[in-house]
Amino acid sequence: MPCFYRTKIMSKVSKNKKKQAFQKGAGKKLERFEIIHQHSAGIDVGSMLMVVCYTDGDGTIRLQEFNSFTTSLYLLAELLQQAGVEKVAMEATGDYWKALYGILESCGMEMVLVNPHHYKNVAAQKTDINDAQWLHQLLAHGLLRNSHIASELHRELRGYLHERDIYKQQKSDTLNRIQKILTMMNIKFQHLISDIEGVAGMKLLRAISYGISDPEQLLNSINFKNLKADPDELLSSLQGDYQQRYINILSQSLKTYDFLKEQMLVYETYIEQTLKKLLTLEQDEIASIGKKTSHVRKNQYRFNLNGYLTAIFGTDLSQVEGLDEINLLTILAVTGTDMKKWPTAGHFISWLNLSPRPKISGGKIIGYERRISNNPATQAFRMAANSLWQSKGPIGQQYRRLAATKGSAKAIKAVARKIAVIFYNMVLKKEAYDATKIQPNIELQTAKKIARLQKEAAKYGLIIQKAA
Repeated sequence: MPCFYRTKIMSKVSKNKKKQAFQKGAGKKLERFEIIHQHSAGIDVGSMLMVVCYTDGDGTIRLQEFNSFTTSLYLLAELLQQAGVEKVAMEATGDYWKALYGILESCGMEMVLVNPHHYKNVAAQKTDINDAQWLHQLLAHGLLRNSHIASELHRELRGYLHERDIYKQQKSDTLNRIQKILTMMNIKFQHLISDIEGVAGMKLLRAISYGISDPEQLLNSINFKNLKADPDELLSSLQGDYQQRYINILSQSLKTYDFLKEQMLVYETYIEQTLKKLLTLEQDEIASIGKKTSHVRKNQYRFNLNGYLTAIFGTDLSQVEGLDEINLLTILAVTGTDMKKWPTAGHFISWLNLSPRPKISGGKIIGYERRISNNPATQAFRMAANSLWQSKGPIGQQYRRLAATKGSAKAIKAVARKIAVIFYNMVLKKEAYDATKIQPNIELQTAKKIARLQKEAAKYGLIIQKAA
């Protein structure tokens, strides 16, 4: 039989599953769509215009337009309250929805934020009125899926983290410009020390910005005995073209660096204050958490971040391979601590876009849907997985095994999914991390390897025997 006539024979298990699916769907009566949310509204959000479609107390559908000024948004909220609206749906359009979302949420209404890709308008001319009516109709019939929006405190924390990350990136760009200035001056000490942002590096930069150009004087301004670089090489590297224009540019760049670092410290204060609001401990316990005993490294927080996270989550998640306090803080700001929003761990990893989504046609899997996510929590889990290439723990072993057979991209996604499942269960159950639960069965893996080698040897007429 030609190869293109061959068909893949489905197993008995898959046939039984398919049969059960057909039996489950057959025999039911076609039900009409009922009104589930009688007192509801749909809002088309724009930069300067808000169109609301709602059902009033008499059951009549009303349409009204408002501009996006704050006074008008409060009038819109008052109108919906008077009409008895309990549930409101709106589309996630840029950042325009956030102000109205917060106002309606503070008025006690249940908010449904809809992903624009999850619903389509009817085949008609696209207008703001049609969009608002369509959102209202879908919400009334219960056909909209709500996006996960964290609580107000978690949104506040996320905003502070976002701003701090911006300043951190700008600080990194400023350091790159400083290194470019040193290259133009033909100064090479930045290639001999491990970190230009360290104590020795910053002392040399500030001394140069003050107008010191003598290499010996510059070398004596630092404790070069603690550096691995050779003193003679350091002395030679400090000889350069000390023109005044370069020194002026370096001085201004250092002022920019100091400003950005100061802004990062200010946002660290805001972040710590928000974390205190998320705690329910006494003041003396909070004060003991905030103390940090270890040395503060570059870009790390100056307070005991892991202590706050352990108290908020109810368990020490930093014990999980790959998860550090920076990743956990990002995840906290996005997901919160209420894991009951996702019924199972499968729902949680699906929301993170870490679960496989097969495309089935003709009863066969023809591929997998590739989804791109900008979710900061997803990126944090993927970064945690990517950091395990040298880990000696069980998750690190799994990462290297998958990377060797399926490639690093698939390994990162699979291991990120595993870490997310561990995170979900630990936060939900408030249990400590137990590495023995995920420890691989070494004997089973060895038996599989031996069986595979024996099967491969049998192809060549060889027999593998155990040594005596």
